[in-house]
Amino acid sequence: MTDTPLYIKVHADDNVAIVVNALGLPAGTAFPCGLVLREFVPQGHKVALRDLVEGEAILRYGEVIGTAERAIPKGSWIEESLVRLPKAPDLQSLPLATNVPAPQPPLEGCTFEGYRNPDGSVGTKNVLGISMSVQCVAGVLDHAVERIKKELLPRFPNVDDVVAIEHAYGCGVAINAPEAVVPIRTLQNLARNPNLGGQVMVVGLGCEKLQPERLLPAGADGATSIMTLQDERNVGFGSMVASIMEMAEKRLEELNRRRRETCPASDLVVGMQCGGSDAFSGVTANPAVGYASDLLVRAGATVMFSEVTEVRDAIHLLTPRAVNEEVGRALIREMDWYDRYLAAGQTDRAANPSPGNKKGGLANVVEKALGSIAKSGSSAISGVLSPGERADRKGLLYAATPASDFVCGTLQLASGCNMEVFTTGRGTPYGLAMVPVIKVATRTALAERWHDLIDVDAGRIATGQATIEDIGMELFQLILDVASGRKQTWADRWGLRNAMTLFNPAPVT
Repeated sequence: MTDTPLYIKVHADDNVAIVVNALGLPAGTAFPCGLVLREFVPQGHKVALRDLVEGEAILRYGEVIGTAERAIPKGSWIEESLVRLPKAPDLQSLPLATNVPAPQPPLEGCTFEGYRNPDGSVGTKNVLGISMSVQCVAGVLDHAVERIKKELLPRFPNVDDVVAIEHAYGCGVAINAPEAVVPIRTLQNLARNPNLGGQVMVVGLGCEKLQPERLLPAGADGATSIMTLQDERNVGFGSMVASIMEMAEKRLEELNRRRRETCPASDLVVGMQCGGSDAFSGVTANPAVGYASDLLVRAGATVMFSEVTEVRDAIHLLTPRAVNEEVGRALIREMDWYDRYLAAGQTDRAANPSPGNKKGGLANVVEKALGSIAKSGSSAISGVLSPGERADRKGLLYAATPASDFVCGTLQLASGCNMEVFTTGRGTPYGLAMVPVIKVATRTALAERWHDLIDVDAGRIATGQATIEDIGMELFQLILDVASGRKQTWADRWGLRNAMTLFNPAPVT
């Protein structure tokens, strides 16, 4: 990192900028433009580029991120307590499909080596997934999966892994409540993820509210796809485990016959997510991901961006990009649903920023949202998915999810992603067993410190060593290489995997 004092001003109208230097800058630091710091400003935090009066709008990304709580002299550190949270955009007065981006020239000839499935989808991994209908069976399933990996998997070298789709649902819940559709369809669609090869297998207890048959896709044979622990043929624990292993072995045999084949990049379904965000997220990693998103869309692929509370305050910038008014109204529908969901829990969007986000320079959820939506690039938004719905079209999709990394990841898996790209500024060893996760650092200091966890250093954008386009193209090529099995992410190399976490807005009884 250079010792020359550097700041980043994103938009010509901005009256604040963020400090680039890794250790922050002390009082008295003079920038080439003549700006002098009145106090120490940490890396990524905002400095006032001119005097601000009390109540004046604070502008970043050319948008209002808040108003000044008091007069702020030029050169001051604008820490979070000085930024008053503005109202969220009114959902009733948003422009719909008024500025639809024109399609960019298609990218021809982009391919990867994937696993073609009977339903036409394509996997980037070859994994046996074992679902369960209720948390009660988790202990038995854990034991069985441990034995399957140790005793069976070595005999099937073309199978990458065995994954238990575990959850805390299935009984003691209001199974017929309207919002129960969310966890149920999530579980149904998790079993259909392209990386599982269509080999559905469910372990149930027998007396649960969520009966195992509800998790089977159309046409699946319950007699051969469901193993019930309470079945009278299971005599003791050993018999239960043996039954699971026998069923798994048959599916491993089928999966082991699969081979990678050349597939067009249009068969990719890539989830974009951020976690441990900081003030650099919206100027380095997320814009680079957005550039890669545009390349993927041009290649005919499906790209999903998510995280409702990290979109809500920038929704006025997204509804104009909806491909038509129907898609625009669907965006508003998801924002409104989540507003009401938060209100029912007696909270609001202001609860979103974490202590790490704030330490990284993000004053509030508005600033966070404006940086988050950069992952969406500049393409038209072609569709909207409610939580847990499966992607049904190509192009850029908004897949509504909570902002929680684990819940968002689980829902993107259910929506059919076969790859995920995850940006981080503070750092997180996040990973998913079912799909490869490419991690992109917003800062070079993080990429260097976590050299064996971060796959792409987007921090080079901040120091002028690379452009957004450079990193975006690098990421696009890495996506094709990882999808093909030619390169392995650090998360996969270490076997890092976070637990799948269902989003259940329905009552628990």
